[in-house]
Amino acid sequence: MKKRKTVKQQIREKDFFDKVYKIVAKIPYGKVASFGDIAEACGIRSSARSVGWALNGAKGSGLPCHRVVNRFGALTGKMHFGSYDLMEELLKAEGVEFDENGCVKLDKHLWKPNVKKHISSSSSSSSSSSISSRKYLPLAIGKSFNLNR
Repeated sequence: MKKRKTVKQQIREKDFFDKVYKIVAKIPYGKVASFGDIAEACGIRSSARSVGWALNGAKGSGLPCHRVVNRFGALTGKMHFGSYDLMEELLKAEGVEFDENGCVKLDKHLWKPNVKKHISSSSSSSSSSSISSRKYLPLAIGKSFNLNR
């Protein structure tokens, strides 16, 4: 039998997910961030898998989830985009380059979130206004992605 989460656990999870969403919304056009770097910016370096779980729950949110890769630059989340090649196509449309193994060239395109800037809740008002003013590309699968430069 699955154990139910306590209210305290649910609040912590929501806070973590909200931090993930704020950071992902700030990944610049043509750049990528790793699951681990996002987890570290949220205060828990060992929670890279939880970042993936949070992003899986952000379907249809307009967040540029396609800009999140693993620590090697591999597109480990591509199966969640409706089309197996969509994540790569979106990144290539932003000018992101790939190596011969199909991994993002991290030396050119890796963006690391500023840990101190992203974990404070006081920046929520400025980040929400910048999120709402961005342009998004609607896709046939019901998702939209930020295409701002």
